[in-house]
Amino acid sequence: MILAVTINPLLEKRLFFKSVELGAANRSKKELFYAGGKGINVSRQLNRLGIQNTSVTFLGGNNGKVLRRCLTDDKIDFTAVSIKSETRLASVIIEETQPSVSTFFGLNSNITGEEVSEFKERLVKMIPNCTIVVFSGSSPCRAADEIFPFGIELANRLDKISILDTYGDHLPTCIDAEPTVIHNNVRELEKSFGINLSGEKSKIDLLRKLLSNNIKLLFLTDGANPTYAAKYDFIYKVESLPIKATDPTGSGDAFVAGIASGLERSMVFEHFLKLAVSLGAANAAMIETCDVTAAMADKYIANVNVMPVGKKMKIIDDSPNY
Repeated sequence: MILAVTINPLLEKRLFFKSVELGAANRSKKELFYAGGKGINVSRQLNRLGIQNTSVTFLGGNNGKVLRRCLTDDKIDFTAVSIKSETRLASVIIEETQPSVSTFFGLNSNITGEEVSEFKERLVKMIPNCTIVVFSGSSPCRAADEIFPFGIELANRLDKISILDTYGDHLPTCIDAEPTVIHNNVRELEKSFGINLSGEKSKIDLLRKLLSNNIKLLFLTDGANPTYAAKYDFIYKVESLPIKATDPTGSGDAFVAGIASGLERSMVFEHFLKLAVSLGAANAAMIETCDVTAAMADKYIANVNVMPVGKKMKIIDDSPNY
């Protein structure tokens, strides 16, 4: 069982247009509400892969009620801590002619100390019953910054695999808690740490630095640019697949779902890295978020090439020689 933790969920109001004229009145041809937030996206993608999982999140106000219905309709198993503040809302404008997707985010929820404590209590009850815990997405406010580090430390004490995919002010504290696995987007890391990761050397140096924090697996994605991965002190590079991107939103979450499913199924590292890259690419080629089936991902896997960078792992043939 995989637990996906989302502390900054998102209710998406999706408006569909044939085309949009800036500065003019545009009338939508269709609208729908959609459950968003990085950890929720991970749960949806795990469902599509047939991996048993559950989500825990905050929900509040009218937006929270609608998001609760969206989660139920999408058959995402979840539990929620109720908050006084309104759940975050985003307007997603989808132009079908081009096609293109634009997202406009509303205000984050204001989580209280009592609500944070209740969320922690929920983690204390849920983490012992899981094999892997995914801590995904941003933190909505200062009070909530302590949730991910608390959960990671708890997972470590219970000998559970923890996967971290976050950014912002609380990222250093989360890393200090020593998650088993880290995934990050290059742009998010640059903003969080105030660094430049434009060259390959800078990315590899950062991976090696993070490995010194007792992290076991590291994954660094960068949109259409190559993906870098680290397993212990071995570094790997994966060139991006040649796809026509429609909407890359959620591709990192699909990638994380691939890593989580691979670990849950005890797959070989190279195999689940290829799966993760394929899921991210397939997601970017569609408007729906983290709705990639295994069959869709399989179409890309054969074209994924995992290349060692620098130090190579030695394979010893210890078969009997008669």
